[in-house]
Amino acid sequence: MSKIPVSVFIVAQDEEQHIGRVLDSCQAFDEIIVVDSGSTDQTKSIAQSKGAKVIHHDWPGYAKQKQYAKDLCQHEWVLNLDADEELTPQFIDEVKQFVSAEHDYVALKCRRNDLFIGKFFSTLTRLPTNTRFFKKDKVAYRVEDLVHEGPDIHGKTKQTSVAFNHYGYADIAQLTDKYNKYSSLKAKEKYLKGKKASALKLLLIYPLEFIRNYLVYRYCFSGLRGFIFSHLAAYYALSKEAKLYEFNKSS
Repeated sequence: MSKIPVSVFIVAQDEEQHIGRVLDSCQAFDEIIVVDSGSTDQTKSIAQSKGAKVIHHDWPGYAKQKQYAKDLCQHEWVLNLDADEELTPQFIDEVKQFVSAEHDYVALKCRRNDLFIGKFFSTLTRLPTNTRFFKKDKVAYRVEDLVHEGPDIHGKTKQTSVAFNHYGYADIAQLTDKYNKYSSLKAKEKYLKGKKASALKLLLIYPLEFIRNYLVYRYCFSGLRGFIFSHLAAYYALSKEAKLYEFNKSS
């Protein structure tokens, strides 16, 4: 059976725990590229054993590394994944149909299903969206962004309810470590752009973000796991604003 004419690109470092799973899920696609920034574990050898092209490139930041990896791709259509993610058969079928159909879309926005404390969230939850599948020449990463480096799309985007799986928030320690790292980067990014912290936002962001996640996004249907996750997401929002305030005061 011929493979789907799509290039998958993944940036990674020290991801031996996850890299095999994501690459196994990508075997239907014609090209898989892993850009490694200096792994000291078995990430590179596992990726090579799964048929991926492995290229070393020193870490320049999230957005610049993804832009570098995207530019290595040979196909018109490209799919970006993180090492701790996994494609489902439904997602692969959606991409295959999207590539073969006649339309004027240049990107596909899909949903992400997070594993948290041993289970994925309820099907009643409003899952977060990510734009991961697009035409190579219609997208550019915002290289000035230090984190959450979503690409700029030049053209029409179609949204699908089909989701891929994400294992990077599997437990509380892992999630809080990532939130601490990401909030520092986001606060620094805002500071470098001349942003100022808001006293009103500092006062209100935690309760409003909790309500948004727990009730509006319906994490309430995942029981205590959803309650805990909503609080952690609210604290992440508060941390970004608090660290920006800290940057402002120390400058």
